[in-house]
Amino acid sequence: MAAGTASAAAIPADAADIDANGLNWRSFLAGSDLVWQQLPKNWFDGPFLGNGFLGSGIYAEPGANAVRFNVQHSEVQDHRPEFGSLYGLARLPIGWFTLEPVGTITAVDWRLSLYDAELAGTITTSAGSIALRVIVHNGRSILAVQAKPSDGEAKFRWVFHPAAAVSPRTDPKFNKPAPAGYLPNPAPSTQTGGNATLVTQPLLSGGEHVTAYQEQTRGTVRTLYATVAWSNPDKTAGAKALHTLKSACGNTFDALTRDHRAWWNAFYRQSFLSVPDGRLQSFYWIQLYKVASATRKAAPVMATTGPWLEPTPWPATWWNLNVQLEYWLINGSNHLELDSLTRALSQFRDTLTTQIAAPYNQDSAGICRTTDITLVNGGTVGIPGQDPPTPETGNLTWALHNVWLTYRHTMDTNLLRNTVFPLLRKAINYYLHFLAPGADGKLHLPKTFSPEYGVDTPDTNFDLALIRWGCQTLLDSAQLLHIDDPLAPKWRDVLANLTPYPVDANGFMIGAGQSFAMSHRHYSHMLSVYPLYLVNWEQPENRNLIQTSVNHWISFKGALQGYSYTGAASFAAQMLRGNDSAQYLSDLLRLYIQPNTLYKESGPVIETPLSASQSMHDMVCQSWNGVIRVFPAIPDSWADVTVDSFRTQGAFLLSASRQKGVTRWVRLRSEVGAPCVVRHGIPGQVVVRDPHGRPLRSKELDATTIQIDLPRGGEAVLHRSGDRPDFTVAPVASNGPTAPWGLPA
Repeated sequence: MAAGTASAAAIPADAADIDANGLNWRSFLAGSDLVWQQLPKNWFDGPFLGNGFLGSGIYAEPGANAVRFNVQHSEVQDHRPEFGSLYGLARLPIGWFTLEPVGTITAVDWRLSLYDAELAGTITTSAGSIALRVIVHNGRSILAVQAKPSDGEAKFRWVFHPAAAVSPRTDPKFNKPAPAGYLPNPAPSTQTGGNATLVTQPLLSGGEHVTAYQEQTRGTVRTLYATVAWSNPDKTAGAKALHTLKSACGNTFDALTRDHRAWWNAFYRQSFLSVPDGRLQSFYWIQLYKVASATRKAAPVMATTGPWLEPTPWPATWWNLNVQLEYWLINGSNHLELDSLTRALSQFRDTLTTQIAAPYNQDSAGICRTTDITLVNGGTVGIPGQDPPTPETGNLTWALHNVWLTYRHTMDTNLLRNTVFPLLRKAINYYLHFLAPGADGKLHLPKTFSPEYGVDTPDTNFDLALIRWGCQTLLDSAQLLHIDDPLAPKWRDVLANLTPYPVDANGFMIGAGQSFAMSHRHYSHMLSVYPLYLVNWEQPENRNLIQTSVNHWISFKGALQGYSYTGAASFAAQMLRGNDSAQYLSDLLRLYIQPNTLYKESGPVIETPLSASQSMHDMVCQSWNGVIRVFPAIPDSWADVTVDSFRTQGAFLLSASRQKGVTRWVRLRSEVGAPCVVRHGIPGQVVVRDPHGRPLRSKELDATTIQIDLPRGGEAVLHRSGDRPDFTVAPVASNGPTAPWGLPA
């Protein structure tokens, strides 16, 4: 891949950058760095930095000779639930700095180092140049910008522009008028304290957010430090911001970056993936950078824009697809430290009950389509058979499938006992209030809403799939946890008597009496196939139904969006059609992904690129129904693939190498001693040994599937008998040169 020329890259590798396999991580990830040799004009073109809380997007100030450095924060929101989650609880914009040079900007040369999570490079003007280094510190809510101007640019200036504290949805261009009585928050006030400036934004509901900043000069080097703090209902944000600012200003920029770099350098090493499609490989590593910039376990659940709030009609967290897709990649990539979803559902579980209407809230739970950071909507979850509010009832159950995936990838029974089981029990209870036998003796569901087809229908496939998955998961969990639950007979009755999925000649319908008959970006009607795998390709009797449904859905082009293509790629991967998966991802990158790998529909959203990483995971490894499938859907053009420390269900860490179109070796390490069944794909007779070469007990289930007796902490190595493979984990050769992401020359 072309590396670009930006000065940011020029940090020499040392021994600390090289792992036990001899992989030079600095050099490897430099091939995926984003490069700008044109001045970016908006959020979709420019660099972005973040730590799950503080975020900054960098691009030209519209209509001015300046560069904008946005300052946004994932905790900053309004607190007026009477106006709903999209207005009264909306994420609030904070503001931005402009770097205003002396001369006219004539060129930029920037590079975003993924390995160090640092932007560096130069701004060239008619008066000289300014060399920049920029971070959003990993562990502190600090934006730090070091500037080294030439003599002609010594008098460049920084200006802070506070944004109006109003829901971005009120922007007239979105044509979404605010509710009656909704008023903007008051104007901010500015104070100085010593060398620091504090911009305090009071809120009508109480509380505040404060932006504090200070510039330090050492010789000719000027460094801007900025932070944001939020408090509600008290007004303590100013003191918090000032404390954070003073702590940071006591460090040089180099000192500030040491622990920042240490975290990021270690972050990437938790897993490894290399494919010969250079642009897609770079895209993948940028998504890991992006998700770690957008969330951490202690951070809010990702909103539609992550921490990089921009004008948007969607200034909230969306639960009917966005959240679920955003978090899938954290499991396979072995980055559970980013799982704010599981943490938030557990922490705010009481909210999930209080937003169910009486009398159902005595034993049920649900989540509305949109919420704030505490999962509050300001209204109630829809009721099956009624409208309004829209009876969209499956969002919590689907989100809990994500939490269950976290359990399955860790086998943490405490997570199953304390979060999955009690919350899923309440989510399924909500459905149980409305299931009733019909004339056919089967249990039926009144009209609900299948995201986002546009009509309410009885027996939606979306809800039927979630009910089936939920009841089976509750029964399995109760058995594992030794819980004698009085509802178990009811769950079994539902599984035995729930009406079949409505289908017609075109495959899965939206619901009973409602065919899939128009272009629709969601694949909610096919949730039983993916990601639930209740109906799957390994059931021969269902293959025609799956094929027909997917073909019919994706054939309606008009309303498809980017995540339609990531979904299609994952469906194709389940069908073992790697060429089709690769084509869908190629179409996604060509049609929808922006220069910096961000994504937009009528506003900026981040779920689609992140879900594309999961589509890649589905191509290189699938683990469902108790079987680990190695390289199940590799396209013909990927002759070589390497994966290392890929986390699978059952809490296994998988490493494997595909060379010249053949799986050469597979290595599995068990963290908890769960049953190990692996479909390895290695041709011929296979040997199964421990790392010391001693045979392990195993049972061949078919030509490429083996059951291995692998205890907790045990490791198995598989390869063809007589082969002597090299088990070194290393990048594979690219199929050809590709331009870097960003705006290269």
